[in-house]
Amino acid sequence: MAKVLVIGSGAREHAICRQFLKSEHVETVFCAPGNPGMQASNLKLVPIDELAFDELINFAKLEHIDLTVVGPEVPLQAGIVDYFMAADLKIFGPTKNAARLEGSKTFAKEQMEIAQIPTAEYQNFSDEIKAIAYLNQVDYPIVIKSDGLAAGKGVVIATDYEMAIVTVHEMLGESKFAADEIVIEEFLIGQEFSFFTFVNGTQIIPMPLAQDHKAAYDGDLGPNTGGMGAYSPVPQISQEIRDATLDTIIQPIVNTMAAGNPFCGILYTGLIATDSGPKVIEFNVRFGDPETSVVLPQLKTDFYELLIKLLNHELQVVEWQSDQTYLCVGVASKAYPQSSGSGVNLSRFLETPTDIQVDFAGTKQVDDTLVSSGGRILSLVTHANSVESAQDKIYQWLDQQSIDGLRYRRDIGDKAYK
Repeated sequence: MAKVLVIGSGAREHAICRQFLKSEHVETVFCAPGNPGMQASNLKLVPIDELAFDELINFAKLEHIDLTVVGPEVPLQAGIVDYFMAADLKIFGPTKNAARLEGSKTFAKEQMEIAQIPTAEYQNFSDEIKAIAYLNQVDYPIVIKSDGLAAGKGVVIATDYEMAIVTVHEMLGESKFAADEIVIEEFLIGQEFSFFTFVNGTQIIPMPLAQDHKAAYDGDLGPNTGGMGAYSPVPQISQEIRDATLDTIIQPIVNTMAAGNPFCGILYTGLIATDSGPKVIEFNVRFGDPETSVVLPQLKTDFYELLIKLLNHELQVVEWQSDQTYLCVGVASKAYPQSSGSGVNLSRFLETPTDIQVDFAGTKQVDDTLVSSGGRILSLVTHANSVESAQDKIYQWLDQQSIDGLRYRRDIGDKAYK
C-alpha cells in the first residue's frame, strides 16, 4: 500500500487528499502543512511549511513516501519539483522552468504566440509613463495584470481611463502586489470557463469543464478574489467549444512547452467563449481553488493509479461521472479580499448534512474549537441532478446558519441557466 504526501494547506489540498483516500492503493495520506479542518482517518497533518524543501524531502525519505503532489503555486514557482527530482523522489508537478507558464504573464504570452494560440491582444510594460501613454489608445474596459503571482488578486478590469491610471500606478510601484512588469490586454466578451488537464510531456488527460466565480460579490461585482465558488460541468459550453479548446489551444501549448520546457502536472487553461471561438485568459500550472472541489470528485478512475501511470507515460482510459452537477460555495471572512479575519466558530461546519461536504482552508484550532483564520475559510460542496438542485441543497442549509463575521455569494451557478 502506498503513502502519499500532499503539499499545501487550503480547500484545494483538502479535496486532493480526499480523492487519494478513495484509492484502493493508498494506505496513508500526509498533508504538509494542512489545516486543522482536515479531519479524517488515514489523513495526517505534517507541521512543515510548503517552502521548507529540505525538511519536506527528509520527511518523504523517512516515511518512504511513494508519491508527492504539490497544490499551491508558490512552491512550484520556487522549484520544489526540481528539488524532489534531484533527491530521486517521485513528485507530480511542473519544474521551475515550466511553472513560468503561470509565474510570468509575459512568458505565457510568448509561448502562446509561438503556439499560435488565440488570446487577447496585449502589450507589456515595465515603465509607468509608457504604460499610461498606452492607456490613451485603448478601448475600455481593459484588463491589467501584474506579471507574477498575486494569489488571484493581481488582475484588475479597468472600466475607464481614470481607473486604469490608478491601477497601473499601484501595480508598478505602490501595491503589495507590485511587479517589475505588467500586461495590459484586451477585454474579452463571453462566458468564462476553466479547462483542467493532467499532462506529462505531450500526453493529455482532459477533465470536466468548470466555471469559477472570481469577483467578491454577487453579480460579479467587486474586486477579484482567489475564488468564491464554482460548479462543474458547464452546460452552456458546448462539446464543440470543448473540442476546439483541446485541439487549438491545449494540445498546441503542451507541444510548444515540450519542445523547450517540458510540462508535467496539472495544466489549468482559463478561457472565454467569444463569438469567434474560445480564447485564453491565462494558464496556471496547478489545480484551482475552488474548482478542485467540484472537478476532482467526478473522477471514477483510481486517482493514485492515474497519476502513477501518467508519470510512467502509460496509456490509460480515464472515467468521469456524467449525470450529476457538482457545485461549491466559498465562505470567506466578511472583509475579504481587502482583509482577513479570525476567530469565528466553525463547529457548525463539522456537522453538515450527509450530502454536503466541507473542504476547509483558513482554519486554526483554539483550545478544542475550530475557528476561522484568514480570507477564504472553506468551501461547501454538493452534487445533484441539476445546478438549481445543487444550489438549493447548499443555500437552504447555509442560509439557516449564524455566521457573523463571514460571508458568501448567493449566485454561484446562476450563469448555467440565467
